[in-house]
Amino acid sequence: MAIPVRETQVFRIFFFGGIMNNLNSILIEGNLVKDPLYRTTPKGTPLCTFTLASNRFFKQDSGLEKEVGFFDVESWAKLAENCYSLGRKGRGVRVVGRLKQDRWNGTDGKSHSRIAIVAEHVEFKPEFKKNEKAENSETSSMAAAALDSIEEMIPAEDVFLEDSVLMGEKAFAQLEAVKF
Repeated sequence: MAIPVRETQVFRIFFFGGIMNNLNSILIEGNLVKDPLYRTTPKGTPLCTFTLASNRFFKQDSGLEKEVGFFDVESWAKLAENCYSLGRKGRGVRVVGRLKQDRWNGTDGKSHSRIAIVAEHVEFKPEFKKNEKAENSETSSMAAAALDSIEEMIPAEDVFLEDSVLMGEKAFAQLEAVKF
């Protein structure tokens, strides 16, 4: 025998007690603008903040144009400690998180607003120094082969030799993942 269930009960069960969260998710890649800042809250919770520069290239009448966006990111707890220890100016980073809006009234009485990214997962791209030999030659040869195949797929006029685009010569070799 089936138990009768009203439509409103199904709605509440499906949406976790009648409350439905909207989708608030962001994935962004770029480079750190400066070294991360580390501090703790009065209760002792670690907080790390940094600014991420993300480049976008697009075709315009006169050729290729570059647009740069700057985004404030904050990470908390163990993730904050790892971001502070691994992050350095210029390092490539991928952030998965959510958007958070802060609102306040200034001393002049005007309303202010700021949107920041709250990181839930952060991956730092590997750092390579010029003329540095890799410890694992198999990994470095695989990375070189991957980079060569990518360069073959992209027409020569679309290739940029800028660090912010390629993230270094061997950017596809590996990622350091930081999990909280």
